Amino acid sequence: MNAAFSSWQLWALLAAAFAAMTAIFAKVGIEHIGSDFATLIRTAIILIVLGAIIAATGQYQPLREISPRTWLFLTLSGLATGASWLCYFRALKLATASQVAPVDKLSVVLVAVFGAIFLGERLSGINWLGVVLIATGAVLVAYRF
Repeated sequence: MNAAFSSWQLWALLAAAFAAMTAIFAKVGIEHIGSDFATLIRTAIILIVLGAIIAATGQYQPLREISPRTWLFLTLSGLATGASWLCYFRALKLATASQVAPVDKLSVVLVAVFGAIFLGERLSGINWLGVVLIATGAVLVAYRF
């Protein structure tokens, strides 16, 4: 595999770009539809696309080989993702994409905090300053003063 495609930085930047497009496309897409139904449609499309990717790349794994611990945490992750999407689409119904997306990105701040608390990840002082700046920036972008 090309070195660029094995770079976490590339994939993280692509994730950010696609997340930005998600906000814009979703805001337009939910104009005349309920937010929960829109989330269902989006989820169905994701399932179809991921199924095609798994089939095309041969990444399927027998379900019986997945450990109970893995099942538990993937289930919890799926429930959290679903709740996040439902909340995100409802927020987009009520506010502008340029308000909702920055607040949603406070997840970056929460991941740093939760990673430190629950996973024992260590951040330096400069890393924590970055976390504070992200939080401050999200608030400054999202709220109309």
